[in-house]
Amino acid sequence: MDHFRIHGGIPLHGTVTIGGAKNAALPMLSACVLTPQRCVLHGVPRLHDVDTMLKLLTHVGVQWERNGNGGATVNAQAEKIAASEAPYTIVKTMRASSMILGPLLARTGHARVSLPGGCAIGARPMDQHLKAFKEMGAEITIEEGNIAARADRLRGVEITFDMVTVTGTENVMMAAVLAEGQTILNNAAREPEVVALAEMLSQMGARVVGAGTARITIDGVEQLHGTEVTIIPDRIQAGTYLIAAAMTNGDVAVENCPLSHLEALQTKLTEAGARIEKSAPTATPTVRVVGPRKLRSVDITTAPFPGYATDLQAQWMAAMTIADGASAITETIFENRFMHVAELRRMGAEITVDGHTAIVKSVAKLSGAPLMATDLRASASLVLAALAAEGQSDIQRVYHIDRGYERIEEQLYSLGARIERVR
Repeated sequence: MDHFRIHGGIPLHGTVTIGGAKNAALPMLSACVLTPQRCVLHGVPRLHDVDTMLKLLTHVGVQWERNGNGGATVNAQAEKIAASEAPYTIVKTMRASSMILGPLLARTGHARVSLPGGCAIGARPMDQHLKAFKEMGAEITIEEGNIAARADRLRGVEITFDMVTVTGTENVMMAAVLAEGQTILNNAAREPEVVALAEMLSQMGARVVGAGTARITIDGVEQLHGTEVTIIPDRIQAGTYLIAAAMTNGDVAVENCPLSHLEALQTKLTEAGARIEKSAPTATPTVRVVGPRKLRSVDITTAPFPGYATDLQAQWMAAMTIADGASAITETIFENRFMHVAELRRMGAEITVDGHTAIVKSVAKLSGAPLMATDLRASASLVLAALAAEGQSDIQRVYHIDRGYERIEEQLYSLGARIERVR
């Protein structure tokens, strides 16, 4: 099984380019099911999670091919739906597979999707999705571990989510574009990936207003047509490199950086002593980050967008282990997202956890150690910690990081890191 071998203590220098966002690509690929016409998506990252979604599209009858530079363009056409189901064998490897439910239900009038199993970082239940579909007139039953949904045609209603849910907002929004009448989503997720999906749906002929706010209005249409779109840059990938540069006393230019999607992180990095320089507005904006000799400790509390992203919490904790002072890191989104703490302690970090808050006290240095990744973002935090540590670290289970970072070891190597993938 692949693992990373990292010799730390080297400041990162150079330029890195950010690719398409996984969390935008997955729902946008699902949206291709809504029309029998061809959809062309540019900037689709080559990641394990994307491969899983493409496997699921093949299962339901979507014809697709990768081409373009490095296969970054996906041409997909769902002329006929062969199977309105997402089996457990696929869903168990990626929870986001469940967002095929809305498009299948809207397109065919029925869908059968395996209930996602447990997740290392928390339960992430689908109750908000199912509540919304029931309110829209769908008959929902649970049969042998599968969600079975049926509706001749969904009808528009006003829905208020009990909590902010990104995949719930996306799933219901995709279903609502073909529903009869108007659907209003209150307490909707405001993430940039939700906005990107809404823009794609609008280009396909949908009538979506308010994406990016807590209230989204969708007026259903009879049918959608194909479109051509470009995936937005990955803000989590960008944020990871920004933190890596800051905590290694580096000097890194991040190209195609969606800084407007990272305002909370930008504020925290500045408070911690990093210098951030923005290029003049261009189609591919560049952000330069220069790390201080030693970061200052800064507290964070995760929150839905535009707050501090939970997907960057573990990386920030890695940086705070060697920052001057003590910091409090509070996780409000997922109940089990401190699983990286034990591994950071193995490197000499001083961290105590009390419920949803971790207190991180500064140590003079981290030491390289054998490490085990437990989930996608935890694996990123271990890579960052290993880059800043003295000595060698070997990180096992890097298949987690391959789910969300395209060739991260090559990108970091280009910035001067001593990192290799050992097979």
